[in-house]
Amino acid sequence: MKKCPLTMANGATVGEDQNSITAGARGSVTFDNFHLFEKLAHFNRERIPERVVHARGTGAYGTFTLTKDLSQYSQANFLRHVGQKTKLFVRFSTVGGGQDSNDYARDPRGFAIKFYTDQGNLDIVGNNTPVFFLRDAIKFPDFVHSQKKDPRTNVPNPARMYEFWANSPQSFHQMTILMSDRGIPASYRHMHGFSSHTLSLYNDKQQRYWVKWHFKTNQGIKTLTNEEAAKLPSFGAQKDLVDAIDRKEFPSWAVKLQIMTVDEAKNYHINPFDLTKVWPYKDFPLIDIGVIELNKNVENYFMEVEQSAFSPSNVIAGVGVSPDKMLQARLLAYPDAHRYRIGTNFSQLDVNRPICPVNNYQRDGAMAINHLNNKEQINNVNFYPNEQSGYPSPDSSCQEPPLPILGDAWIKAYDSQDEDNFSQAGNLFRLMTQGQKQQLVNNIASGLAQASVTIQDKMLKQFYAADQEYGDMIKKLL
Repeated sequence: MKKCPLTMANGATVGEDQNSITAGARGSVTFDNFHLFEKLAHFNRERIPERVVHARGTGAYGTFTLTKDLSQYSQANFLRHVGQKTKLFVRFSTVGGGQDSNDYARDPRGFAIKFYTDQGNLDIVGNNTPVFFLRDAIKFPDFVHSQKKDPRTNVPNPARMYEFWANSPQSFHQMTILMSDRGIPASYRHMHGFSSHTLSLYNDKQQRYWVKWHFKTNQGIKTLTNEEAAKLPSFGAQKDLVDAIDRKEFPSWAVKLQIMTVDEAKNYHINPFDLTKVWPYKDFPLIDIGVIELNKNVENYFMEVEQSAFSPSNVIAGVGVSPDKMLQARLLAYPDAHRYRIGTNFSQLDVNRPICPVNNYQRDGAMAINHLNNKEQINNVNFYPNEQSGYPSPDSSCQEPPLPILGDAWIKAYDSQDEDNFSQAGNLFRLMTQGQKQQLVNNIASGLAQASVTIQDKMLKQFYAADQEYGDMIKKLL
C-alpha cells in the first residue's frame, strides 16, 4: 500500500504527531512547536455560529424528475422538458432547538430544497406544515424568543410559549397542527414538505401565476406520540435517513403545485399571501409535476450540511416571489444570516455553488475562491457599465414582471390581528378522528396548564372561536 504522509496545512510533511517538542523530558513546551500550535489554533475554530433557528438538521443529495411540462406557466428550463432530471440537495431540520436538541422534539420540521439548475440555484425553503405561526415578520424575533429556552433557567418553559400564542391569535392554526399527531414525525422520510409561502411562476409572455409547492412523501405519513418519542435516541431521525440511503432505500416525494391566476387572487375570499392560511384543494387542486428522490449521502457533514445555505431570494428566471410579508422579510434575513455565519463568499462553497457559470462583478471578501476559470474576468474590469466586449451584462428577457399592488394602497403599518385566525383551524379539527382530537387536546393541556389563569382564559376564547367541541375538551382537561 502506498504511504500517505501526514502534512501541515502548507503541505509540509510532519515528522512527529504524538509528542510535543519540550525542553527536556519534563521541560516546558518550546515556541518552535508550530505543528502543535497549528493543530490547537485550528481546533479552536472548528465550529461556526449555529443557526438561530433550524440549527439541528441533516441533508442528502438527489434528483428532481419533471413529469409535466410547465412551459405555459414558467420560462425556467428545468420545468419545461418532461423527463429532465435536476440535481438537488435537501436539508431537513427541527426549528426551535439548538444543535444539542432532540430529533424528536414537538416542533415543525424544516424542508429546504436547493435545485442546481442550468440557470442558477433555486431554493424552496419551507417546512413540513403548509402554514406558519405568523403572517408578519416583525413578530418573528419575539415568537422565537418565546419558544426557546427560558433566559433565566435555560430550560424550555411552556408557559412562555402559550403567553405568546394567547396574545398572537394568528398563531392558532399552526399551533393546532403542531400539537396534533403531526407534531412529531417518525422520520424525515415520513413527512410532507411545503413551500408554505405563496411563490410565483412567470412565462415568456411575462404572465405571472401564484403557486404553492407541495412535496408529498411516497413513504406514507408516520408520526410519534410524546411517549414514543421519549424512548428514541436524540439523533434517531438523522441516523434513519443516512441508513436508508446507505441501504439504497431511496426516499421520494411527489412534487405538486397549486396554481392561482393573478385575477383569481384579486377577488379570492382568503388573502392568498397570508402564511397562516391554506388554499383549499377544492378551489385549487393539486397538479402533479414530478418526483424528488434522495439517493446520495454527504461525505462530510460539516462541509455539506452545516455550511449549506438556503434562501428564498435564490430564484431563477421563470420563478419569482409574492407580496407575502413573511416571505419578503426572509429575502433579506436568510442571506444576511449566511454572511454572518459562513462569510460573504458562502455561495462559493461546493454545496452552495451553482453548476452554471457565475458572471458578475462581485470581488474579494474573506475566503474568495476563483471558480470562474476566466482570468480576464478575475483580473480585469470589476465594474459595470463598461466598454469591454463579452463582459457580463443584464438580459432583459428574463426580467421578472412587476408585482401588482392591489387596490388604492397606502404605505403604513396594517394591523392584521383581527383577521380570521380560527376558521381553518376549526375545519382541521373537524377533520380529525376522535383519537386524533384527544391526542391534540392532551398535548395542549399539558403545556397550557403551566400558564397563568389569564393566559388560559385568553387561549380558551381562541379554542371556542375555532370549534365548540375543541374548547369544551380543553376546558375539561384544564
